[in-house]
Amino acid sequence: MARFIFITGGVVSSLGKGLASAALGALLQARGYTVRLRKLDPYLNVDPGTMSPTQHGEVFVTDDGAETDLDLGHYERFTGRNANRQDNITTGRIYQELIARERHGDFLGATVQVIPHVTNAIKEFILDGNEGVDFVLVEIGGTVGDIEGLPFFEAIRQLGNDLPRGHVVYIHLTLLPWIPTAGELKTKPTQHSVKELRSIGIQPHILLCRSDREIPREERRKLGLFCNVRESAVVEARDARSIYDVPALYHGAGLDREVLAAFGIEPAPKPNMRRWEQVSNAFHNPEGEVTIAVVGKYTGLKDAYKSLIEALTHGGMANRVRVKLDWIESEIFETADPAPRLEGVHGILVPGGFGSRGAEGKILAARFARERKVPYFGICFGMQMAVIEACRSLAGLADANSTEFGPTPEPVVGLMTEWMRGNELEQRAAEGDLGGTMRLGAFPAVLDAGSRIAGIYGATRISERHRHRYEVNTGYRARLEDRGMAFAGMSPDGLLPETVELVDHPWFIGVQYHPELKSRPFEPHPLFASFIAAAKAQSRLV
Repeated sequence: MARFIFITGGVVSSLGKGLASAALGALLQARGYTVRLRKLDPYLNVDPGTMSPTQHGEVFVTDDGAETDLDLGHYERFTGRNANRQDNITTGRIYQELIARERHGDFLGATVQVIPHVTNAIKEFILDGNEGVDFVLVEIGGTVGDIEGLPFFEAIRQLGNDLPRGHVVYIHLTLLPWIPTAGELKTKPTQHSVKELRSIGIQPHILLCRSDREIPREERRKLGLFCNVRESAVVEARDARSIYDVPALYHGAGLDREVLAAFGIEPAPKPNMRRWEQVSNAFHNPEGEVTIAVVGKYTGLKDAYKSLIEALTHGGMANRVRVKLDWIESEIFETADPAPRLEGVHGILVPGGFGSRGAEGKILAARFARERKVPYFGICFGMQMAVIEACRSLAGLADANSTEFGPTPEPVVGLMTEWMRGNELEQRAAEGDLGGTMRLGAFPAVLDAGSRIAGIYGATRISERHRHRYEVNTGYRARLEDRGMAFAGMSPDGLLPETVELVDHPWFIGVQYHPELKSRPFEPHPLFASFIAAAKAQSRLV
């Protein structure tokens, strides 16, 4: 039977519970165990799909098409295990499903209450689908004391009694702030946080204490005494130079050892940390630096591009270079010449997005990259803007645009229902895909043999994750290919463009999908590795 580790947070938010959970999962894997990581989010949205990226950060999409919290990206990158829609749930989804069941009559007229109905639904979610897994790590979003999190805390408290003895461990992540005027690390906030947790019936087995410096033994002893935790189970979680140092740091601090001891697993299998030693070495020992301009529209909050940032880092590790990101708000190019900002960069990346704001700036960035022979990587929206630019500049279609921005006489990009012919629509309808809603999850694509992108993948059949509504109109394919923009990848039925590339260019590729979602530090995505290699070559020319 699987063992369960519940990770809660205290004192303040944004301490890195997701990263801590991912790192612990990686450490348990290093000892030969199988793991599954799951996230419970207390907000009332059904999922983060409709939330603003400037508020919530990126939406991480799984193979099965779930729009989930960005922490699932950490889970995948650190463990290599693909998440699915059953690894993330929100209060909104719990209530949505409960109300649907109540309306259906499943509760036989009983009064539906938070306890036991909501907490039972949470427990069912946590316990479902864990066959063949040694450890299930469950992160509870938010901070202890938040009103919206109480049903989740109550559910995991109940599981501590429901499951066999020795099958549940609670880890509480807290902050030890440094007070400069006193010259001390203060333990009182953590004491109060644990008191709050214990007041709802949860006694943590382990305290994972964030700090920007070493925690003296006296402070660890005090925390153990006042929080009813063994001194050895007060684990230091020091700030790291890189997130990829965290597994080794937590291992050195004894986190995985204490977790296994709390489960009574002694002696524990010895860990093999070689993978993380290699990752850390690749990150900290670059042989050069490249600058990548990221021309986006959510640059005020870098978490909106979390997976993208990490995938670029992985590409740098594959090429032994440090990747310096130059964040550029695309709107500025609509009132200023992009050349001064872009002339010194070694690569230009235009990421995904929605809406017309900043679109013309992204089109100008694509034009600069095409004309100046600078490596260009367009992802989702970035591919669409590159195609519109090519239609305007190469095919002479001055009115080329996307119907996402309003009516246009040249709908180069639009909903499939706006540009497909009747027989094609009938085919899609028969397959249950009318194209009018979001295309989510993993879909296959067929790459042209001999194309640059097929060479990068080393394959002509791939599967990648999507998140978009609008598609490039294949009605413009012939005109663009006559002018050097190859539609090198298509959906298996040949109806939807998946990739484009410029034939007469050092490196100019657009993809309709999101390859950043599948990149790993120990297995960089081939497109990002190739893009950074091209930027590295460009750096020798600039």
